[in-house]
Amino acid sequence: MSAPPRIVVFDIGNVLVRWDMRFLFEKVITDRGELDRFLTEVCTLSWHGALDAGATYKDATAELTARFPEYTDIIALYDPRWQETIYGPINGSVVILETLRAAGVRTFAITNFPAEKFDETCAHYPFLAGFEGVIVSGRERIVKPSSAIFRLFLDRFGLKASDCVFIDDNTANVAAARDVGMTALCFETPDKLARDLRELGLPA
Repeated sequence: MSAPPRIVVFDIGNVLVRWDMRFLFEKVITDRGELDRFLTEVCTLSWHGALDAGATYKDATAELTARFPEYTDIIALYDPRWQETIYGPINGSVVILETLRAAGVRTFAITNFPAEKFDETCAHYPFLAGFEGVIVSGRERIVKPSSAIFRLFLDRFGLKASDCVFIDDNTANVAAARDVGMTALCFETPDKLARDLRELGLPA
């Protein structure tokens, strides 16, 4: 029988902090129909994905403004007010993270995150600065669910996949982690995560 995983690897967005572009743009687009159109046709998750993959805010917002000049002023807010896309910490998840750390469990992170915003986000949420190591997609120009980002993580920190349990809210990312040999949990709520970790023999 194989040993249980002893290293916990977190996703960040919507596991440890609540993230949604809507949190920012609902403050400046008050009409619900226009807001929905803006988020599904203009400032989309697919467009934001280019930032996660390493595009600069300068280039990405210039490209979007060229396509949607009627939204120039609103698109221009995305860089300076990006922190407003984070609603705040998911407190129950942070408690689990700190419980693991207090028990001596090694914690890491693999996150799809714009390179330009990661350090300032750690400054806002100091618990993000406590990981032993972090792979940030925007720095590496590789995004989940590519298996390459998980292999990079294992190689960089000299870890065995079988020693790691990975936590993510995206089922495709969970499947990719399993494909490289990690135990992987799909995050739904902090309470369920705590139960899942305890079933693996980890403190939570």
